[in-house]
Amino acid sequence: MTKQSVKILSILCISLVVLVEYACAQPENQINEDECTFNGIQLFGKIQFVDSFPDLTVQVVESFPDLKVKIVESFPDDCGEWQIVDSFPDVKVKIVESFADIKIKFVESFPGIP
Repeated sequence: MTKQSVKILSILCISLVVLVEYACAQPENQINEDECTFNGIQLFGKIQFVDSFPDLTVQVVESFPDLKVKIVESFPDDCGEWQIVDSFPDVKVKIVESFADIKIKFVESFPGIP
């Protein structure tokens, strides 16, 4: 084998490894329906609305939401149930007009992932 063929073979092997890693990587920016999370951030619990340094950005929509949200007074234990707090939140959320992590719709009943 010549040096050039070894070099080409090495490049092909490295390319194959990179392609396999890319194909096997879990896609980011995806909601986990079983755990009710987005990239590891839970989509229920005590929520504080903030203007800076949010854990999650959301866009409020009327149709085709990623999550239906019900505001509750206590025990926000189920998917899509949010208790609004001013301190000690589980998740800090910023409402944006575009380029949100997820789209939500506020509902009175049946919260969760549609």
